[in-house]
Amino acid sequence: MENRIEQKMRCLKEQGNKAFITYMTVGLPDMAGCKALIEAQERAGLDVLELGIPFSDPIADGPVIQNASYKSIQLGVNLKKVFALLKEVRAQGVELPIIFMLYYNTALHFGLEMFVEECINSGVDGLVIPDLPLEEQGDLKEALQRENAPLLIQLVSPVSADRVPKILEGARGFVYCVSGMGVTGQSGNFHKKILHYLSEVKKIAKIPVMMGFGIEQAKDVAPMKDVIDGAIVGSHFIKLLEANEYQPQEAEKYCRTFKKELNDL
Repeated sequence: MENRIEQKMRCLKEQGNKAFITYMTVGLPDMAGCKALIEAQERAGLDVLELGIPFSDPIADGPVIQNASYKSIQLGVNLKKVFALLKEVRAQGVELPIIFMLYYNTALHFGLEMFVEECINSGVDGLVIPDLPLEEQGDLKEALQRENAPLLIQLVSPVSADRVPKILEGARGFVYCVSGMGVTGQSGNFHKKILHYLSEVKKIAKIPVMMGFGIEQAKDVAPMKDVIDGAIVGSHFIKLLEANEYQPQEAEKYCRTFKKELNDL
């Protein structure tokens, strides 16, 4: 059975459009403000939303997301509160596909079975776990063998080359291609062989190929437009939210503009 992410990807393909995905740290500026931002992005036609679950030691993240994570922790945001927020959002009719981006320890500490159950109950569609290598995904994959469980979205990077076929075996949703080496938020600092790397992934992948890390405007991905199926914006989006005091209309405007420009490339 298709879940929300797969449904969205299929519709985009049928329309000949690319996916636009944003990342934001959950719980900022506060829970009510976060909810308003989720609703604003759905109104803007966002395709998928990644919600960053705050963690004390976010190794894959650059300073912008680290700082946002820290602020969120200071506000007392934890997984229980995030699940409660999601249930509220879903109860109010938000159908936007939502992915949790989190570190494995967060799910482990919560208890994998319980974590998956809460994901199902609150309508989480996917999981991105940057510190969980393929070889260590067994326990989680087992816990995800349930009806309506979220999809485990696989990450690949420019050094994954030989491992890509193995990583993408049975992968669902989309493949998250990290655009460079290092942490999030290095503006436009793409790997020098980015096109070759993305083309190789595209040849192997049976699912849509998304590019993330270092993207600010749609034009940043213009050179890759014939290879990728969509773009993910994280650090820049958080900076934009901070600069505009988390006003929902600013998030809506940015998403609407980016999505239009991405599909006009």
